[in-house]
Amino acid sequence: MKKNAWRLWVALAATGLGLLGVVPRALQAQPAQGAIRAGTLPPRWDTAGPRCAEMPEWQIHEYNPDLYILRQSGCTDFEKPFVFLLFGGERALLLDTGSRRGNLAPTLQLVMHRWLSANHRDHMPLIVAHTHSHSDHVAGDAQLQVLGDPDIPVTYVAPTVDATKKFYGIANWPEDVGTIDLGNRTLDVLAIPGHDIVSIAVYDRQTAILFTGDSVYPGRLYIRDLAAFEKSNERMLHFTEGKPVAHLLGNHIEEQRTPYTDYPVRTEYQPDEHELALSRGTLFEIQAGLAAMHGKPQRVAFRDFTLWPTDP
Repeated sequence: MKKNAWRLWVALAATGLGLLGVVPRALQAQPAQGAIRAGTLPPRWDTAGPRCAEMPEWQIHEYNPDLYILRQSGCTDFEKPFVFLLFGGERALLLDTGSRRGNLAPTLQLVMHRWLSANHRDHMPLIVAHTHSHSDHVAGDAQLQVLGDPDIPVTYVAPTVDATKKFYGIANWPEDVGTIDLGNRTLDVLAIPGHDIVSIAVYDRQTAILFTGDSVYPGRLYIRDLAAFEKSNERMLHFTEGKPVAHLLGNHIEEQRTPYTDYPVRTEYQPDEHELALSRGTLFEIQAGLAAMHGKPQRVAFRDFTLWPTDP
């Protein structure tokens, strides 16, 4: 989509006129982009209880044989974050390490050793990286840095701008796009500050999933830098234009299945929560909502999320 046309759509959407037939090309059917590796998401996630003694610390879901989604139990911490484990031919990537009391290492080792056994491998280097630097996504770092498993040597990427730029080859932060090759599996890495100064989004070319951290998910999108957040969302829109996008997968679920309704902060048990996956269309909704603010922070509720500017 040409830049002026895209801005026109955002302006129309902000006034409600975007519903009258102005449909961006990227939201229409796309031509085949090659073999996108499919996977499945569960109909529901375990959150907490109601009997916490019976709940594992982490729920393990196999999206496909080379992508695993792990969700921390609300019985350990109300944040209930998701972490993502992607396997390539030469190394694996773990995005985030969970929140306090997560105790991720045993579950991570279980998943990795099962993968090694299924693939007749005895060794797989692991990169431990992050979608951003907030405490509910880095609490397991110290534990994994000293994992001590000879079959799983760890490379640790600190959740800082400098370390992130260097590791992914992002020369001009936040404008440039970085990459990492896991071995026949290339990931594109976008800097998307606004929620956090070091926020990134990761596009997996193999599954066409865009991992969006805490910047886009079904819940309260906390915005600490409104101008940066708007530019970052626009950056994701431009990057994904013309590309297949199977899902946007963020780090939390805070919305209920009932539209425009979220669970209060610190809720542990969420028996009727929203699904995790969002579509690329969500980015257009976000951009329209941000444009309508005209630089003046305000909370705006949408069907599947709320824009929630906060103090820096």
